[in-house]
Amino acid sequence: MEEISVTKEISELKSQLSYTKNIGFFMGAGTSCALGLPNISQLTEQVELLLKPELIAHFNIIKNDLKSKNPDITTSIEDILNQFRRIREITGERADSNFLGVDGLSAKNIDIEICKHIYNLINDKESAASLKTPKKFFAWFNMQNRDYSKEIFTTNYDLIIEKSLESIRAPYFDGFVGSYEPFFWQESVERHIKKNDLTQNWIRLWKIHGSLSWFWKGNANTKSHKVIRLGRVEKIEEERNEIVIYPSKEKYDSSRRQPFLVYFDRLKDYLLSGELLFIFSGYSFLDQHINEIIFNCLRQNNRLSVVVFFYSDEEVERLEPLSAGYLNLTVFGPKKAIVNGIFGVWKFEQFELNMKASNNRFWCETTNALLLGDFNYLVDFLVANSGRQHEIEITTNEE
Repeated sequence: MEEISVTKEISELKSQLSYTKNIGFFMGAGTSCALGLPNISQLTEQVELLLKPELIAHFNIIKNDLKSKNPDITTSIEDILNQFRRIREITGERADSNFLGVDGLSAKNIDIEICKHIYNLINDKESAASLKTPKKFFAWFNMQNRDYSKEIFTTNYDLIIEKSLESIRAPYFDGFVGSYEPFFWQESVERHIKKNDLTQNWIRLWKIHGSLSWFWKGNANTKSHKVIRLGRVEKIEEERNEIVIYPSKEKYDSSRRQPFLVYFDRLKDYLLSGELLFIFSGYSFLDQHINEIIFNCLRQNNRLSVVVFFYSDEEVERLEPLSAGYLNLTVFGPKKAIVNGIFGVWKFEQFELNMKASNNRFWCETTNALLLGDFNYLVDFLVANSGRQHEIEITTNEE
């Protein structure tokens, strides 16, 4: 297997960060896990334990059916929710129509119940999580070049990002407008920001899998739904509207297409917009819809440079068959990497560091592994090499 110099690639990354004017980020579940929030496997187990006895039977029907179809893949709460939503759609949510023995009304009730448990589980961990790392990250990101809009795409539905941005008073926009019940405004996401626009320097936050603060509000007259964003919800059990998380990967109901399809279009347009350094942290590349957009854009835009940080080498190995021929894709794992289409293992040589450089921000000599797959270490690395560490620390510590 090829040996790849980790110090050389880190040096190249530092250069990119210093000279690239346009930098975007994609934050996956791993960034929230680094802050102590549960991962998808933990959520699946915890939700199942909390379900009411009368709902467990239907839950097990769907879980076992999915397992039988894909025995080599671990069934997650997301997979189960997607299946219940398909049943809701094909049965019209009617009690006298069923699929696999699960009627439409029961599918609706268990969907709502699962989402409320997810809300409570995430909210409890989120309340106890330290915001120091994400605050440092957004203080750093907010100081980047002001000639381009700063865009964050995320599959996370927790509110860590919003809380961090508001804590450091960094202005941001997520596609919703209004104050009483902010509603999704499609044109605001599709619109390209001009240099003299007042909001040009605002961070753009696109939550492509929904959010714990979004809810479906139905219209009984038109039989349609719209997405609204609510503030703090004291008791989710008393909320009548459904939480907008885990959208189905399949064809959306016509009344529920927004904002998800709009965000996917925004991701594609952003990646094709010209010179761009786009960094992934905490994303495992398991969503085929997102992957298709990423690789199509890598082929079409030769000024796009994608950098991926993985927490485990298994993720690097899984991505390797897809990465062949993409010279504008660099993948950093703990001990393995993909650089210029070559899959290899890291080689660390102390003498390759220049006199003022230090490896303690990115390399662990005890385990001989790169640390940057952990969001906490990645943020420390970005801040330490920004030349504005003191300014960022002051912003982070302000109340």
